[in-house]
Amino acid sequence: MAATRRLAKVRLLYDIRKSGQKVFREIHVDESNILNWQGKVCTDTPPYNKGAFKIDIIFPAEYPFKPPKVTFKTKIYHPNIDEKGQVCLPIISPENWKPATKTDQVIQALAALISDPEPEHPLRGELAEEYTKDRKKFMKNAEEFTKKHAEPRPNE
Repeated sequence: MAATRRLAKVRLLYDIRKSGQKVFREIHVDESNILNWQGKVCTDTPPYNKGAFKIDIIFPAEYPFKPPKVTFKTKIYHPNIDEKGQVCLPIISPENWKPATKTDQVIQALAALISDPEPEHPLRGELAEEYTKDRKKFMKNAEEFTKKHAEPRPNE
């Protein structure tokens, strides 16, 4: 990888850490492979505010011309995130990706999706149906699932 591209990744990480946003926390980057990031997503919106969710962000060698791939490593009860941790997030789909999109915009879009599921674009149809037809039941199930499977939230 060209040195300038490597420095650009370091700059992206610095900007995210400096921004003070609290959605993406405990960010770890393997210095031997700066294209792989890990961290925890923390939202303030129930039912997901009961824990934190580990994610991986993998930047392809062609970044920024190809989008990063976001994968949940912590199980989550959500219609737009499947059992393998794959996410239906339009901002990082190949047909919608724009090279000018910043990593913090991707993280903000991810946090917005977690807080406000899009049942019309589900990866888990049964959860989308539950969310649409019985929101109270969905919220109860999601909260219980979060308490059982989520990571502890990082300290402020």
